[in-house]
Amino acid sequence: MIRQVLGTVAAVGVAAAWCAAPAGAESLVGFTSPSGNIGCYVDTDYVRCDIADRDWAPPPRPADCEFDYGQGIAFGTGDAPAFVCAGDTALWAGAPLAFGQSVDSGPMSCTSLESGITCLDTGTGAGFTISRQAYELF
Repeated sequence: MIRQVLGTVAAVGVAAAWCAAPAGAESLVGFTSPSGNIGCYVDTDYVRCDIADRDWAPPPRPADCEFDYGQGIAFGTGDAPAFVCAGDTALWAGAPLAFGQSVDSGPMSCTSLESGITCLDTGTGAGFTISRQAYELF
């Protein structure tokens, strides 16, 4: 179950790399950046990417976030991207996705580039880019 809480995304019961995918998540695809620094999950209505090492800081932690904060960015179909508030991780989500390759699940799409990972909802154009050097929400 995924829920958005005041501009942050809280993951509740989302499978980590070492757990089985939740029931009904047949379209869930996990991958890792070629460097291994970013791990992502893509589903037909949700995308999440976490980063291990970064040269930037996320916005201040929301008061209602009880878990780790800012380790990644996520969003659901029709929602704006937001920083993750969660006690799990998308790191080590799957095999490396080569530069120039994409993972698509429904309208959700993530592309691995030398400049980072870019994920978007192809229906709305909302998305984000995440890399060691910077992030962008759009």
